Amino acid sequence: MAPPPPPAASPASKKPSLRVERALQRSGHRLLAGMDEVGRGALAGPVSVGVVVIDETVRSAPIGVKDSKLLTEKARTVLVPRIQRWAVAHAVGHAGPDEIDAIGIMAALRLAGMRALAGLGMVPDLVILDGNHDWLTAPTEVGLFAFADDSGPATPPVTTMIKADMKCSSVAAASVLAKVERDELMVALSAEHPAYGWSLNKGYSAPEHMDALARLGPCELHRRSWRLPGVYTDEAVEVLNEVTGAIVPVPTTAEQTGTAVR
Repeated sequence: MAPPPPPAASPASKKPSLRVERALQRSGHRLLAGMDEVGRGALAGPVSVGVVVIDETVRSAPIGVKDSKLLTEKARTVLVPRIQRWAVAHAVGHAGPDEIDAIGIMAALRLAGMRALAGLGMVPDLVILDGNHDWLTAPTEVGLFAFADDSGPATPPVTTMIKADMKCSSVAAASVLAKVERDELMVALSAEHPAYGWSLNKGYSAPEHMDALARLGPCELHRRSWRLPGVYTDEAVEVLNEVTGAIVPVPTTAEQTGTAVR
């Protein structure tokens, strides 16, 4: 049976709460997982998915928890240990740029989400997913395909909710964990590729990143299958070999899914 849709959030609410989660728990979903992604629109680095599990015993989320885009870097960092203590379980999963190139961004999102779920040590009864599209459940697990073998679906039931990261404390907390962990990864990678300014832009299409792409071309940590702004032409994109310093052509495809910071 399909999971119930989450109740509509109060229009008067200005910060996330557990109102949606409590209603879902009353309907029988004791272990709830809030899930959110970051890095989907970046030009380089991984796409990352955070997941936070709560049950009926947890109290209100730590003060200040809200969608990671609305928090400063310092505020997000301070919240991480508080969220980790508050949650029943938590994890972050990643899918690298090579995987994004190989299977596409939507399948990479699912891969990162499954890695996050695998890191929990438990299976939630229901996943609350931000947005209106269930990218976590594989197409073969939908409808009649879900009963094609005895093992059943590999993912828990999923319910989607537009702006869940602004309405549900569990989803907002997941977005904070994912954002902080991915940002730290990009800062570390920036030390290996300083020209692109990832310590500041985290792999998104900021001016200093675009300028470096135009001058140097993409490196191995860019999503080379995308039409990278500033360097894409109808011919093959040239890639910098940072070992030899040579510029070499590589094939590229037409996939590009947007560059908004997330």
